[in-house]
Amino acid sequence: METNLQFRLAARPVGMVKDSDWQQVEEPLRALADGEVRIKVLYLSLDPAMRGWMNEGKSYIRPVNIGEVMRAGGVGIVTESKSARFAVGDYVQGGTGVQRYWTGPGDDKHAAFHKVDPKLAPLTTYLNTLGMPGMTAYFGLIESGQPKAGDTVVVSGAAGAVGQTVGQVAKQLGCRVVGIAGGQEKCDFVVNELGFDACIDYKNASVKDGLKQHCPQGVDVYFDNVGGDILDTVLTRINMKARIVICGAISQYNNTTAVKGPSNYLSLLVNRARMEGIVVFDYADRYPIGVAALAGWMKDGKIKSKEDVVQGLENFPSALNMLFEGKNFGKLVLQVATP
Repeated sequence: METNLQFRLAARPVGMVKDSDWQQVEEPLRALADGEVRIKVLYLSLDPAMRGWMNEGKSYIRPVNIGEVMRAGGVGIVTESKSARFAVGDYVQGGTGVQRYWTGPGDDKHAAFHKVDPKLAPLTTYLNTLGMPGMTAYFGLIESGQPKAGDTVVVSGAAGAVGQTVGQVAKQLGCRVVGIAGGQEKCDFVVNELGFDACIDYKNASVKDGLKQHCPQGVDVYFDNVGGDILDTVLTRINMKARIVICGAISQYNNTTAVKGPSNYLSLLVNRARMEGIVVFDYADRYPIGVAALAGWMKDGKIKSKEDVVQGLENFPSALNMLFEGKNFGKLVLQVATP
């Protein structure tokens, strides 16, 4: 009898997530009820936001409960179906959770599964440029960043899932794009492969000096994925009416003390600038617009999608921590099974 391996949250993490914060549970697959489907998970999306979902307290989405399967987006294939919505063999994307199989109603509103076509793009792309990271980049940049042709756009976490798409979309809109990333390899990639105008290696160079060199006219749009000292430094270089998009603060997620806020926030006042958060779920009803735009650019070879794939569901705990150790190069994806 086939079994379902799950990773459930066992404790609220303090600092970096530890193996003891997880409980591995393996149980037999139950029979389907009318209207239900069984989805074999092929790939899981590992995202920095998952660290926040483990914490108690008010947020844009309820926390994962102790004993609950860890929340995650994934791509899978329907292996059994008693639902009119899906047939065996359909490839789908949705909220699979960190497990080998997802079983439930085909019209589950929380999982929100929809079909994807592996002939149009590799399945992993639906967890990257054509998935939540791509939608975050597209709507965050266009709706909150409001870039105009000729603007200077700076993006941190430039080689990551969201950052790589932000920079490429900004280039399509006629902007000058400067990335911030950790390590020369990542910086070379975003410039030579993705078409950024420049990239600052924050691990081996001064971000302040890099911004002076590569943004001599100042910064019009800053898309922030890291928070902390880098955000504070960029605030010293913003232009009048600049727009700062707060997407994430990966440098702060595992703090055991209070999150560090920007000491240079008065630059917002002096420059009449705006700082605004982006939560991608707010744009769920407009995802088809974002997917169509990004897919069109990808088809024309104007936008690339890079994934970093780790093998094996059993490696989930260590793979997730790669995000916070700067070890991933591109969108981090966990392969659970072979398509």
